[in-house]
Amino acid sequence: MIVFFALLVAVVALILARKAFNQTAALRARLDALEAIALKAGPATPPLTPLEQTLATSPPPTGQPAIASEPTTAAGEPESRAPHETAGVAAATPPPEAGASPGLEERVGTRWVVWLGGVTLALGGFFLVRYSIDAGLLGPGVRIVLSAVFALALLAAGEWTRRSENASTIEILSIANIPAILTAAGTAVAFATVYAAYALYDFLAPATAFILLGLVALGTLAAALLHGPMLAGLGVVGAFATPVLVSSEKPDFWSLYVYLAIVTAAAFGLARIRLWRWLAVSTIVFALLWTLPFLKFDPPVVGPYAFHVLSGFVLAALLVVCGFMFGPASDEGHIEPISSGSLAAYLLGATILMLVSSHADAALIVFTILVAAALFVAWFAPAATGTIAFAAAFVFIVFAEWAVRANPDMTVVPGGPLPGLGGPAAIEGSVSLHLAAAAIFAGGFGVAGFLAQGRSYTAIVPVVWSGAGVFVPLTLLIALYARIAHLDRSIPFAILAVLLAAAFATATEFLTRRESRPGLAISAALFATGTLAALALALTFALEKGWLTIALALMSMGTAWISMRRPIPFLRSLAAILAGIVVLRVAYEPRIVGDAIGTTPIFNWLLWGYGVPAASFWTASHFLRRRADDAPLRAVEAAAILFTVLLVFTEIRHAVSGGDIYRVNTSLTEFALQVCAALAIAIGLESLRVRSHSLIHNVGAMVLTVYAGLVTVFGLMLLETPILWPTDVGGVFINLLLLAYALPALLALLLSYAVAGRRHVAYANTIAAFALVLALTYVTFEIRRLYHGPVLARGVTTGAEQYTYSIAWLAFGVALLGIGIAVDSLRARLASAVVIALTILKAFMIDMSTLTGVYRALSFICLGLVLVAIGWFYQRVLFRRQRPVTAPAAGQPG
Repeated sequence: MIVFFALLVAVVALILARKAFNQTAALRARLDALEAIALKAGPATPPLTPLEQTLATSPPPTGQPAIASEPTTAAGEPESRAPHETAGVAAATPPPEAGASPGLEERVGTRWVVWLGGVTLALGGFFLVRYSIDAGLLGPGVRIVLSAVFALALLAAGEWTRRSENASTIEILSIANIPAILTAAGTAVAFATVYAAYALYDFLAPATAFILLGLVALGTLAAALLHGPMLAGLGVVGAFATPVLVSSEKPDFWSLYVYLAIVTAAAFGLARIRLWRWLAVSTIVFALLWTLPFLKFDPPVVGPYAFHVLSGFVLAALLVVCGFMFGPASDEGHIEPISSGSLAAYLLGATILMLVSSHADAALIVFTILVAAALFVAWFAPAATGTIAFAAAFVFIVFAEWAVRANPDMTVVPGGPLPGLGGPAAIEGSVSLHLAAAAIFAGGFGVAGFLAQGRSYTAIVPVVWSGAGVFVPLTLLIALYARIAHLDRSIPFAILAVLLAAAFATATEFLTRRESRPGLAISAALFATGTLAALALALTFALEKGWLTIALALMSMGTAWISMRRPIPFLRSLAAILAGIVVLRVAYEPRIVGDAIGTTPIFNWLLWGYGVPAASFWTASHFLRRRADDAPLRAVEAAAILFTVLLVFTEIRHAVSGGDIYRVNTSLTEFALQVCAALAIAIGLESLRVRSHSLIHNVGAMVLTVYAGLVTVFGLMLLETPILWPTDVGGVFINLLLLAYALPALLALLLSYAVAGRRHVAYANTIAAFALVLALTYVTFEIRRLYHGPVLARGVTTGAEQYTYSIAWLAFGVALLGIGIAVDSLRARLASAVVIALTILKAFMIDMSTLTGVYRALSFICLGLVLVAIGWFYQRVLFRRQRPVTAPAAGQPG
């Protein structure tokens, strides 16, 4: 008890001392200013005012005595001058420098000490109770009473100092406000007192403790109107923490959420009055955290939680949304983050309610009401337009989850149609309610997205409305199709898609005829894109599943065509986005239609699933290139090259694996076809990039060339080379060797000429060397096929076979030399030199040791003759030199 009163006296003494110190400092400053003015003025008489000059020079009226002397002060100064001097003193007092930062002493004395004192006061109350408990000095009741008295004393001290400082002329430091700190300490002690009475001593029932803690929290929020944001933060934390402090074995959710609604209203009201955005955001975050207790109950308590999100949404609309009802003023035509985010937060709560409650009817009704309310509020308050985008996303999430929940198999294996489409098996229970809600959402978003055009002076608002107006009907149609038709053919859904396309086309036509307004062109383009999307969906619904890939690719091409007619940057990006979606679609299932791909080579679903998108993307890139060479164009070009390559490679894989492209096997045939295809496509891209100057065409050609080289080295020469593995190469001349080595050699040679003079000389020469190696390999393997039959890895190499290799290599070198001389190609002549050098090396390294008898002699004889002949050709034909003509000697005939 003595400690308590000593602490209280110390607090009061500290306050009085601070006030006296401040008053003394102010008086000292005023005296210094008076002395400075007196020294500056000196003994000279102050100049007369205009009124005094007039009175001094004007003669008195007739019959009136002259004006008597004005009474003077003790210093001999006229009394009328005193106010003037006081004003001069005030004006002469130098104001504090605004940019000067406080020193260490000032920070410690005016700020840190105050904060430390506030925390110390709060801890002092806690420690006082703890000391009384440890020492056994006081009973529980007395402890609680003393704590309450201490809290009230702190609150009274905070209010008294607030009024005293408001009456004084001394500036209050906002970051070290003594009244606010004292009041905060008092509320903290009050919280602790009520909680100790409930949790430690069982003096209070849970309901009573709950009410008292809530009252303390609400009182703290109310006091924040006077004491500033620090107290508001303490109040909102304490208010939302109260239900955690007071627990019960049987929680009453209705009481909890009614209490949270009251706290939310108080916090939103305080945030609105003081324009504290942070308080509004904090309140919303805490309110959403109180959805967590709802998640752990099975079945969930829908009613109280629905009240929680509904009440919070209404309060946010009334008090937080700018430009609506009691909310703050807003800038016309601009989207305000807090306004949109507050409504979106409670829409998120309604979405969670839908998902956790397994789409209960009550939850669906609440969700529908909140989405409709969001449309209504955003219509009259443009600051909350961002809520429309969130609402559209939440609608999609809810109905997509509803479709997958009913058909979990469609995420892993193809699903079948529901029997009796349109009958009771497809529409029963809550399905009808979902259909009604979907119709409301589609109509609401679509109509509002169209009517919102031209209502704003900025582009972002109508674009958000139109985007949601196109997105929601399309996604709802897809979700309902997945839920009811199980992604199978459905003529009724195809008809709905056609009707939706007609609605979007009509909206596009009306918008293009309107007077130009901000965002109108983009909105018209969005509705036009929606028309294409709906038509693509109609095609998908009416045909088989694989047509979805084709429809999306055609949609990308259509969007690119629209962007050519209406140069809107967003449409170019949309074409690229659609191309990306198609790429992700085939990455998920490369067979396009699963097991229904068929076994017929070439003419199967791969031809349509990859060929049509490839053609669409090539056409789309042609349309996009007419406007600019930008990122969307490059994305579409990359998709065109990718689908062209995938078409060829998957068809190859399908053909060599008997229709099962997932079968793990490799073969010389597959590697050979891949090399040929890659080289052929690279040749086409090299020719195309000369005209387009496209970075994607350039990189694509190089990537395919490198890929062909890697497959040749590791596939044709190592993993599946017929010289090492027992591979049946087929016939004598028309065989697998022709496909695996001769044809790639020819394509590589053509590619080297395609890049000659257009790329670095080393790049072209490397490809030419690549062609030479393949050609020489073909000649060698073909000779071995003649000696060993279709399986080259069997049998022993004879002397005749070795001699044939030498003769064939020599003939191949001579042929290259002849071609080089005929067409004047240095590259061919260098290749000839390389082959002949290899032949010479083979003669001395292999033939000399392995050949015997006549084969050895013939080998060296033929080699020698050929070398002499080559030398003669170089001397007499290629580099022929003319001998100088000399004049005939005298006396000799000319």
